[in-house]
Amino acid sequence: MAENNYLVRAPLLDPKQKVAGYQLVWQKNGETSSDAELRQLLAFVAEHVANAKLGFLFFDASPALYGAAALNVLTPASTVLVLNRADLVEEDHVMMATALRKRGFGLALRDADLTCLEGDPTLLPLVTHVRIAAAHPQLALINRYAKTRKFPLSVVVDQFPGWREFDACALMGLSGLFGNFCLTPRAPSPAEKPSSQAILILQLMQLVQDNADIHHLEKILNQDASISEKLLHHMNSARFGLDGQIASVRQAVTMLGYKPLFRWLSLLLATTSKTGFSPALLQAAIIRGRFIELLGQGLLPKSEADSLFIVGTFSLMDQLLGISMDEVFRQVVLPEAVAQALRSRDGVYGPFLALAESCEREDGSTAALADALSMEAERINQAHLAAMVWAQNIKL
Repeated sequence: MAENNYLVRAPLLDPKQKVAGYQLVWQKNGETSSDAELRQLLAFVAEHVANAKLGFLFFDASPALYGAAALNVLTPASTVLVLNRADLVEEDHVMMATALRKRGFGLALRDADLTCLEGDPTLLPLVTHVRIAAAHPQLALINRYAKTRKFPLSVVVDQFPGWREFDACALMGLSGLFGNFCLTPRAPSPAEKPSSQAILILQLMQLVQDNADIHHLEKILNQDASISEKLLHHMNSARFGLDGQIASVRQAVTMLGYKPLFRWLSLLLATTSKTGFSPALLQAAIIRGRFIELLGQGLLPKSEADSLFIVGTFSLMDQLLGISMDEVFRQVVLPEAVAQALRSRDGVYGPFLALAESCEREDGSTAALADALSMEAERINQAHLAAMVWAQNIKL
């Protein structure tokens, strides 16, 4: 069960590319999870993130899961069970589904058509979401029907194949799952260059790498008031629990330290794109960074944890900035072990990044990568969920 399966997430993107939730499944490489495995997935998520605010969580389900104990733990308003039409035919199944709806759970109908929705009165009070393909011939009609229906109904696109399909559905106001969006970059513009703020942040990162004098860092930081303000806000946030307010940039840098400053600058850099910025992609980068940082705990020296985080976040920096990775390397000189991991997934850090990337694909090879690191599935899955929760709480 959980000890032999690996968690895969697919983000639910709203029309503005913000993450509105996730589909969570076991990595099965084309096979179908059994009812027992689906029940185990519900239990695992309920145990580790029951009260976390991750948006809507979609789970494949069947009538055998209607009475799962985990449903007594998961938050009903943010839990959506994805069903087939055949799961809502038998009278006892309809009764159990009705009981779940009364408790506040969402029910999604897979591959619905307009005839089914309009012609079956038993579905009207039950179904809260329909999941259909971007190429579904009735997509526009079903979307129009959902907006006029007496009972609330959300149309969710079931896995965008690419950005062109996402853009078309976004124009219709539709949200949908986009499991492979990290592997489907938008084509960078040949004319795209880092913004002036991005160049300043990259300059700061290089100074941190070179262990520059704090007075020099302070001088560069003060060239952009918004960066200084964000740094002070970051240091004065409740999570640091400091006595008194940090009032100066120099004090903030001194209190934070160079390695954490480099880490914070890398996150800030990811928000500076002039065109095509994607909140979902930024969140994916943060999840990767935190995920592999957690995986490295106990396996690598504690001093290298920040390097793992940088590897994860920088692995999507080319997409976030709309430039090539070679251009990123020209702007800031990263440690050789970090650069090696980013270029070829080799070296000390590379296998951790490859493993995190595999957990973004239902057809990934996580088991083999985990074996190479002598890492158990439960630890990987716990780190994955913890990284998702941690990324949700990051404010830049």
